[in-house]
Amino acid sequence: MFAFKNRIYHNLKFAKCCQSKNFRVGKAALDSVKLKGRSFLTLKDFNAEEIKHILWVSADLKNRIKHRSEYVPLLQGKSIAMIFEKRSTRTRMSTETGFSLLGGHPCFLTPQDIHLGVNESTTDTARVLSGLADIVLARVYSHSSLEHLDKDASIPIINGLSDLYHPIQILADLLTLQEHYGSLKGLTLAWIGDGNNVLHSFMMSLAKLGVNLKVATPKGYEPDANVTQEAQLLSKQFGTKLQFLTDPMEAARDSNVLVTDTWVSMGQEEEKKRRLKDFHGYQITMQTGSVAAPDWTFLHCLPRKAEEVDDEVFYSPRSLVFAEAENRKWTIMGLMVCILTDYTPQIPKLKF
Repeated sequence: MFAFKNRIYHNLKFAKCCQSKNFRVGKAALDSVKLKGRSFLTLKDFNAEEIKHILWVSADLKNRIKHRSEYVPLLQGKSIAMIFEKRSTRTRMSTETGFSLLGGHPCFLTPQDIHLGVNESTTDTARVLSGLADIVLARVYSHSSLEHLDKDASIPIINGLSDLYHPIQILADLLTLQEHYGSLKGLTLAWIGDGNNVLHSFMMSLAKLGVNLKVATPKGYEPDANVTQEAQLLSKQFGTKLQFLTDPMEAARDSNVLVTDTWVSMGQEEEKKRRLKDFHGYQITMQTGSVAAPDWTFLHCLPRKAEEVDDEVFYSPRSLVFAEAENRKWTIMGLMVCILTDYTPQIPKLKF
């Protein structure tokens, strides 16, 4: 009897540990949405229903706060520590204004305020912040810094951007596309550009929502091999199409959404001249759109450079970039509410 009880105890302890580290245990975890207390480092760790729930909460908050002018202090009395190793307009503004709108207190920490692993070990920083805040959003150079924080913190960690993933950007993109098209399933998204962190996050999420993905990158700029392998498994599992190409026009052909991003990320400035040469021919123009689906639209996470997409496309009615930028606020708000509360949306579930 003692051995039986001991086995039950250890099984429950293991399940709790897996939940806290974003692992899912068995079918029961897949059949329910349990987001409270979880970290958000990569969309790889979240199933379709969990992603849909975050977007549903985001749309609900947008409706209540923006369209109905309600005060919704769901995070009153809570605080967020915002660690920024890399600057950002949209990530900082969306998180600070969003957390404040929900009644919470954001605290912005620059490299002058906090040096992860320099003046203080990342372990100690994680433990200190766990006693001072309810949640951490970290925008870092190395994804391993996020994993280290998450390992040693007792509060949830949100990936505000790393060299490997940018999951909060994809939440905004998905909500923007759902608002525009009415649903996501069956759409084809064409990524034309660098195989970077934003693409990696698309690769970890689109198949789960029934979205096909075509990727066009110059040779030598392909996405990470491990992420590619995982994406291929997801595509096979969910029955979507995943293609890797080098011809931008072939990627754009019959696609509903054309997406690009910066060709020169922060920290790559010394490579700019070579990168601009290597990406010649990858600019998105109306000619690119001429072979896309009749209802094609354009996304860019910003900031944008003219060599990536010309003005005619960027400022056209097909461009959803400014709605996309605004949705960074509503989706980070939705994510934080899901992680910190048991809130149930008031609007009907979104169609996906």
